[in-house]
Amino acid sequence: MALDRVPRRVGVVGYGRLGQSLVSHLLTQGPELGLELVFVWNRDPGRLVGKVPPSLQLQDLSDLGERHPDLVVEVAHPKIIQESGAQILRHANLLVGSPSALADQATERQLLEASKRWNHAVFVARGALWGTEDISRLDSAGGLQSLRVTMATHPDGFRLEGPLAAARSTGPRTVLYEGPVRGLCPFAPRNSNTMAAAALAAPSLGFDRVIGVLVADLSLTDMHVVDVELRGPPGPTGQSFAVHTHRENPAAPGAVTGSATVTAFWRSLLGCCQLPSRPGIHIC
Repeated sequence: MALDRVPRRVGVVGYGRLGQSLVSHLLTQGPELGLELVFVWNRDPGRLVGKVPPSLQLQDLSDLGERHPDLVVEVAHPKIIQESGAQILRHANLLVGSPSALADQATERQLLEASKRWNHAVFVARGALWGTEDISRLDSAGGLQSLRVTMATHPDGFRLEGPLAAARSTGPRTVLYEGPVRGLCPFAPRNSNTMAAAALAAPSLGFDRVIGVLVADLSLTDMHVVDVELRGPPGPTGQSFAVHTHRENPAAPGAVTGSATVTAFWRSLLGCCQLPSRPGIHIC
Protein backbone atom coordinates (compact mmCIF):
# COMPACT_ATOMS: atom_id res chain seq x y z
CA MET A 1 0.00 0.00 0.00
CA ALA A 2 1.33 3.40 -0.92
CA LEU A 3 2.19 5.79 1.88
CA ASP A 4 0.39 8.58 0.04
CA ARG A 5 -1.39 9.02 -3.27
CA VAL A 6 1.26 11.54 -4.32
CA PRO A 7 4.77 10.04 -4.57
CA ARG A 8 7.13 11.42 -1.98
CA ARG A 9 10.36 12.50 -3.59
CA VAL A 10 13.42 11.28 -1.68
CA GLY A 11 17.08 12.20 -2.07
CA VAL A 12 19.91 10.19 -0.51
CA VAL A 13 23.14 11.81 0.67
CA GLY A 14 25.87 9.21 1.11
CA TYR A 15 26.54 5.92 -0.62
CA GLY A 16 28.21 3.72 1.98
CA ARG A 17 26.56 0.59 3.30
CA LEU A 18 23.45 2.39 4.55
CA GLY A 19 23.16 4.53 1.44
CA GLN A 20 23.47 1.57 -0.88
CA SER A 21 20.78 -0.31 1.03
CA LEU A 22 18.39 2.64 0.99
CA VAL A 23 18.92 3.30 -2.71
CA SER A 24 18.23 -0.35 -3.47
CA HIS A 25 15.04 -0.33 -1.37
CA LEU A 26 13.83 2.92 -2.95
CA LEU A 27 14.40 1.65 -6.48
CA THR A 28 12.80 -1.76 -5.92
CA GLN A 29 10.10 -1.11 -3.30
CA GLY A 30 9.70 2.66 -3.49
CA PRO A 31 7.21 2.88 -6.38
CA GLU A 32 4.64 0.60 -4.73
CA LEU A 33 5.00 2.60 -1.51
CA GLY A 34 4.58 5.96 -3.20
CA LEU A 35 8.26 6.85 -2.89
CA GLU A 36 10.39 8.17 -5.74
CA LEU A 37 14.18 8.36 -5.60
CA VAL A 38 15.15 11.69 -7.15
CA PHE A 39 18.89 11.89 -6.49
CA VAL A 40 21.91 10.25 -4.88
CA TRP A 41 24.95 12.29 -3.85
CA ASN A 42 28.26 11.00 -2.52
CA ARG A 43 31.44 12.79 -1.51
CA ASP A 44 33.28 10.54 -3.96
CA PRO A 45 31.06 10.57 -7.07
CA GLY A 46 33.15 7.79 -8.59
CA ARG A 47 31.47 5.30 -6.26
CA LEU A 48 28.15 5.93 -8.00
CA VAL A 49 29.39 5.13 -11.50
CA GLY A 50 27.90 1.89 -12.80
CA LYS A 51 25.77 1.48 -9.67
CA VAL A 52 23.35 4.40 -9.75
CA PRO A 53 21.58 5.49 -12.96
CA PRO A 54 23.29 8.63 -14.32
CA SER A 55 20.00 10.54 -14.23
CA LEU A 56 19.88 10.09 -10.45
CA GLN A 57 23.47 11.10 -9.74
CA LEU A 58 23.74 14.57 -8.21
CA GLN A 59 27.17 16.09 -8.77
CA ASP A 60 26.83 19.16 -6.56
CA LEU A 61 24.90 18.94 -3.29
CA SER A 62 24.05 22.64 -3.48
CA ASP A 63 21.93 21.83 -6.58
CA LEU A 64 19.58 19.48 -4.71
CA GLY A 65 16.74 22.02 -4.87
CA GLU A 66 16.54 21.43 -8.62
CA ARG A 67 15.35 17.88 -7.89
CA HIS A 68 12.48 19.16 -5.69
CA PRO A 69 12.81 16.56 -2.92
CA ASP A 70 10.28 16.22 -0.10
CA LEU A 71 12.78 14.38 2.10
CA VAL A 72 16.58 14.27 2.08
CA VAL A 73 18.19 11.36 3.88
CA GLU A 74 21.73 11.88 5.21
CA VAL A 75 23.79 8.70 5.65
CA ALA A 76 27.24 10.12 4.98
CA HIS A 77 29.13 11.81 7.84
CA PRO A 78 28.35 14.35 10.58
CA LYS A 79 30.31 16.97 8.64
CA ILE A 80 27.61 16.95 5.96
CA ILE A 81 24.98 17.91 8.54
CA GLN A 82 27.25 20.55 10.04
CA GLU A 83 28.13 22.07 6.67
CA SER A 84 24.91 21.59 4.66
CA GLY A 85 22.08 20.61 7.02
CA ALA A 86 20.57 24.10 7.28
CA GLN A 87 20.71 24.55 3.49
CA ILE A 88 19.00 21.19 2.93
CA LEU A 89 16.15 22.28 5.22
CA ARG A 90 15.47 25.19 2.90
CA HIS A 91 14.20 22.67 0.35
CA ALA A 92 12.98 19.59 2.23
CA ASN A 93 12.54 17.68 5.44
CA LEU A 94 15.80 16.13 6.64
CA LEU A 95 16.35 12.64 8.03
CA VAL A 96 19.64 12.69 9.94
CA GLY A 97 21.60 9.45 9.99
CA SER A 98 24.57 11.02 11.78
CA PRO A 99 23.01 12.55 14.92
CA SER A 100 26.45 12.88 16.51
CA ALA A 101 26.60 16.11 14.46
CA LEU A 102 24.05 17.63 16.83
CA ALA A 103 26.45 17.34 19.76
CA ASP A 104 27.85 20.56 18.33
CA GLN A 105 25.57 23.20 19.85
CA ALA A 106 26.02 25.63 16.95
CA THR A 107 24.92 22.94 14.49
CA GLU A 108 21.86 22.05 16.54
CA ARG A 109 20.91 25.72 16.79
CA GLN A 110 21.35 26.26 13.04
CA LEU A 111 19.15 23.26 12.24
CA LEU A 112 16.41 24.41 14.60
CA GLU A 113 16.48 27.93 13.16
CA ALA A 114 16.36 26.64 9.57
CA SER A 115 13.60 24.17 10.48
CA LYS A 116 11.41 26.97 11.84
CA ARG A 117 12.25 29.38 9.03
CA TRP A 118 11.42 27.00 6.20
CA ASN A 119 8.76 24.95 8.03
CA HIS A 120 10.57 21.68 7.51
CA ALA A 121 11.18 18.89 10.03
CA VAL A 122 14.45 17.45 11.26
CA PHE A 123 14.01 13.72 11.79
CA VAL A 124 16.65 11.68 13.61
CA ALA A 125 16.89 7.96 12.89
CA ARG A 126 16.98 5.86 16.06
CA GLY A 127 19.49 3.48 14.50
CA ALA A 128 20.66 0.90 17.04
CA LEU A 129 18.89 2.53 20.01
CA TRP A 130 16.44 0.05 21.49
CA GLY A 131 13.43 1.39 23.42
CA THR A 132 13.50 4.91 22.00
CA GLU A 133 9.79 5.60 22.58
CA ASP A 134 9.98 4.36 26.16
CA ILE A 135 12.95 6.61 26.89
CA SER A 136 11.15 9.62 25.40
CA ARG A 137 7.91 8.94 27.28
CA LEU A 138 9.71 8.47 30.59
CA ASP A 139 11.73 11.62 30.03
CA SER A 140 8.70 13.75 29.13
CA ALA A 141 6.92 12.49 32.27
CA GLY A 142 9.84 13.56 34.46
CA GLY A 143 10.70 9.98 35.36
CA LEU A 144 14.22 9.80 34.00
CA GLN A 145 17.15 10.55 36.30
CA SER A 146 20.05 8.89 34.50
CA LEU A 147 20.77 7.26 31.14
CA ARG A 148 23.90 5.36 30.18
CA VAL A 149 24.65 3.83 26.77
CA THR A 150 27.56 1.41 26.31
CA MET A 151 28.67 0.44 22.82
CA ALA A 152 31.18 -2.41 22.51
CA THR A 153 32.74 -3.99 19.45
CA HIS A 154 36.05 -5.15 18.05
CA PRO A 155 38.64 -2.35 17.68
CA ASP A 156 38.53 -2.79 13.87
CA GLY A 157 34.93 -1.53 13.94
CA PHE A 158 35.91 1.90 15.26
CA ARG A 159 36.62 5.00 13.18
CA LEU A 160 38.13 7.25 15.83
CA GLU A 161 39.58 10.73 15.53
CA GLY A 162 41.62 13.15 17.64
CA PRO A 163 43.01 11.77 20.92
CA LEU A 164 40.88 8.63 20.68
CA ALA A 165 42.57 7.70 17.40
CA ALA A 166 45.71 6.90 19.37
CA ALA A 167 43.88 4.83 21.99
CA ARG A 168 45.04 1.24 22.17
CA SER A 169 43.49 -1.82 23.75
CA THR A 170 45.28 -2.80 26.94
CA GLY A 171 43.59 -6.17 27.26
CA PRO A 172 40.71 -8.30 25.98
CA ARG A 173 38.25 -5.55 26.93
CA THR A 174 39.25 -1.88 27.14
CA VAL A 175 37.11 1.14 27.98
CA LEU A 176 38.22 3.84 25.51
CA TYR A 177 35.85 6.53 26.76
CA GLU A 178 33.37 7.01 29.58
CA GLY A 179 31.68 10.35 30.11
CA PRO A 180 29.13 12.79 28.66
CA VAL A 181 28.06 11.96 25.11
CA ARG A 182 28.88 15.51 24.00
CA GLY A 183 32.55 14.89 24.71
CA LEU A 184 32.64 11.64 22.73
CA CYS A 185 30.86 12.61 19.51
CA PRO A 186 33.64 14.80 18.00
CA PHE A 187 36.19 12.00 18.33
CA ALA A 188 33.97 9.03 17.43
CA PRO A 189 31.52 10.61 14.97
CA ARG A 190 30.65 7.32 13.29
CA ASN A 191 30.56 5.21 16.45
CA SER A 192 28.53 7.46 18.75
CA ASN A 193 25.29 7.88 16.79
CA THR A 194 23.33 5.52 19.04
CA MET A 195 24.41 7.53 22.05
CA ALA A 196 23.55 10.78 20.30
CA ALA A 197 20.09 9.44 19.50
CA ALA A 198 19.66 8.65 23.20
CA ALA A 199 20.65 12.20 24.15
CA LEU A 200 18.06 13.58 21.72
CA ALA A 201 15.39 11.15 22.95
CA ALA A 202 15.95 12.37 26.52
CA PRO A 203 16.22 16.16 26.23
CA SER A 204 15.99 16.68 30.00
CA LEU A 205 19.43 15.04 30.20
CA GLY A 206 20.72 15.83 26.72
CA PHE A 207 24.25 15.48 25.44
CA ASP A 208 25.80 16.69 28.71
CA ARG A 209 24.08 14.29 31.12
CA VAL A 210 23.59 11.14 29.05
CA ILE A 211 26.68 9.03 29.66
CA GLY A 212 28.37 7.26 26.76
CA VAL A 213 30.81 4.37 27.14
CA LEU A 214 32.90 3.13 24.21
CA VAL A 215 34.48 -0.30 24.67
CA ALA A 216 36.98 -2.18 22.52
CA ASP A 217 36.35 -5.91 22.95
CA LEU A 218 38.61 -8.33 21.09
CA SER A 219 36.05 -11.13 21.40
CA LEU A 220 33.38 -9.25 19.42
CA THR A 221 34.63 -10.00 15.93
CA ASP A 222 31.19 -10.27 14.32
CA MET A 223 28.81 -8.11 16.33
CA HIS A 224 28.14 -4.78 18.00
CA VAL A 225 26.77 -4.87 21.55
CA VAL A 226 24.73 -1.96 22.91
CA ASP A 227 23.67 -1.80 26.56
CA VAL A 228 21.18 0.87 27.64
CA GLU A 229 20.77 1.47 31.37
CA LEU A 230 18.27 3.97 32.71
CA ARG A 231 17.04 4.86 36.15
CA GLY A 232 14.26 7.03 37.52
CA PRO A 233 14.27 9.14 40.68
CA PRO A 234 13.81 7.40 44.06
CA GLY A 235 10.20 6.76 45.01
CA PRO A 236 8.55 6.92 48.46
CA THR A 237 10.31 3.72 49.52
CA GLY A 238 13.69 4.93 48.30
CA GLN A 239 13.70 2.44 45.44
CA SER A 240 14.12 3.59 41.82
CA PHE A 241 12.60 2.34 38.58
CA ALA A 242 15.37 0.85 36.43
CA VAL A 243 15.72 -0.79 33.02
CA HIS A 244 18.73 -2.46 31.39
CA THR A 245 18.55 -3.65 27.77
CA HIS A 246 21.27 -5.66 26.06
CA ARG A 247 21.31 -5.66 22.24
CA GLU A 248 23.56 -7.88 20.11
CA ASN A 249 23.68 -6.70 16.51
CA PRO A 250 25.44 -8.99 13.97
CA ALA A 251 28.08 -7.13 11.97
CA ALA A 252 30.71 -8.05 9.42
CA PRO A 253 34.28 -7.84 10.75
CA GLY A 254 35.38 -4.21 10.79
CA ALA A 255 31.93 -2.87 9.86
CA VAL A 256 30.75 0.38 11.42
CA THR A 257 27.06 -0.44 10.86
CA GLY A 258 25.41 -3.62 12.12
CA SER A 259 22.92 -5.64 10.09
CA ALA A 260 19.88 -4.83 12.22
CA THR A 261 20.68 -1.10 12.04
CA VAL A 262 20.36 -1.19 8.25
CA THR A 263 16.85 -2.64 8.57
CA ALA A 264 15.92 -0.18 11.32
CA PHE A 265 16.97 2.77 9.15
CA TRP A 266 14.66 1.75 6.32
CA ARG A 267 11.82 1.59 8.84
CA SER A 268 12.78 5.06 10.08
CA LEU A 269 12.61 6.40 6.52
CA LEU A 270 9.16 4.91 6.02
CA GLY A 271 8.04 6.21 9.40
CA CYS A 272 9.07 9.81 8.88
CA CYS A 273 7.41 9.84 5.44
CA GLN A 274 4.10 9.37 7.27
CA LEU A 275 4.68 12.14 9.80
CA PRO A 276 3.65 15.79 9.32
CA SER A 277 6.30 18.33 8.42
CA ARG A 278 6.50 20.02 11.82
CA PRO A 279 9.46 22.26 12.67
CA GLY A 280 11.77 20.89 15.31
CA ILE A 281 13.79 17.72 15.94
CA HIS A 282 11.91 14.44 16.08
CA ILE A 283 13.12 10.85 16.65
CA CYS A 284 11.76 8.30 14.19
